[in-house]
Amino acid sequence: MNSKSLRKLYPPATIGVVGGGQLGRMFVFEAKRMGYHVIVLDPKANSPAGQVADEQIVAGYNDEAAYKELAIKSDVITYEFEHIDSEILEGVEKEGYMVVPSSRTLGLIQNKYKQKTFLKEIGVKVPDFWMVKSYEDLKTKFEFLSQRAIIKSSRDGYDGKGNLIIKNMDDLDKVFPEFGNQEIFIEEFIDYIKEVSIIVVRDYSGISFYPVSENVHRNSILINSIVPASIPDKVVDRIHGISEKIVNSLDDFGVYCIEFFVDKNLDVLVNEIAPRPHNSGHYTIEGCVASQFEQLVRVVCGMPAGSTQLRMPCAMYNILGNQDISGDYVIGGLDEMLHYEDCHFHLYGKPDTSNLRKIGHLTALGETSDDADFKARKAMSQLRIIEKDFKK
Repeated sequence: MNSKSLRKLYPPATIGVVGGGQLGRMFVFEAKRMGYHVIVLDPKANSPAGQVADEQIVAGYNDEAAYKELAIKSDVITYEFEHIDSEILEGVEKEGYMVVPSSRTLGLIQNKYKQKTFLKEIGVKVPDFWMVKSYEDLKTKFEFLSQRAIIKSSRDGYDGKGNLIIKNMDDLDKVFPEFGNQEIFIEEFIDYIKEVSIIVVRDYSGISFYPVSENVHRNSILINSIVPASIPDKVVDRIHGISEKIVNSLDDFGVYCIEFFVDKNLDVLVNEIAPRPHNSGHYTIEGCVASQFEQLVRVVCGMPAGSTQLRMPCAMYNILGNQDISGDYVIGGLDEMLHYEDCHFHLYGKPDTSNLRKIGHLTALGETSDDADFKARKAMSQLRIIEKDFKK
């Protein structure tokens, strides 16, 4: 893909989106606000994005005919997550349809081992990693890493799935069979002091950066993000330089999230890249002049990128399902939560909940990051997920 293929599409042009989850839903909201039509492809009928789009094609992510239908009906195609068929998208591109970011970028990033290899080849610092061919190979590498490492599946890992932190040989013996025949690699465990991320926009005129977000994960699931991150300016500058190098090396258009570890020496290592809007960028909806979702609409339609300026410091918290409720649910405490000024509630339209499932998020704005975080915590304490009462 190159700048000549990124043509301007004016409303009411049609944007096709592969994936119907919450990221797609928030993208659709922005596209509809700007006057575009949107068609979503997702295997689940009435998906979160499909609920608000003009049309949903209900089909699997390996259904070649469905991708072709989406391409015929759309002026451009994008995607809201990586676990789709990049080879089918490549075939769609070869037939002359436009995909942003390209299938080449998707194919590189969706395989985490290939992604890490790419980063290493362009001179970006990442944790040490090795492909694992056998259990004996895994044991040897684990011993080399002083019995503290992460095992990752090369594909299809997200929200803690496909990642396992191993701290002793007994754990290694137990978890290795869980990966089955998946392609896996072992990675150095980094003693970081902070996890941070940045949303990067690349349009036909260049690159722009959102503020760096400071993130807290539990079991590899994002719990909350605070913006701006409490890191020195020199670390922010280093993150900008690395991010620019990565996105320029990809040589593609789009909205990207790059996740980093910051260690005790303030060295910066890249953890992962996502070729799309990201959970840690949800704060941009209320917190920035143009959200990450509006930016993607602008980019895929060949329009100028918007401002990434932060309006006010923000705190974003995910609303996650718990162990007590599985299935239909309602949100309690919303009236109490809505008393908090400049505190914004998002529910994703998912019909059921389960433990740690992302069903929404909350963003609070404040004069400082601490003010925003205090307000977000107070507001979150009011919310509760409760079992739906069918008698009401």
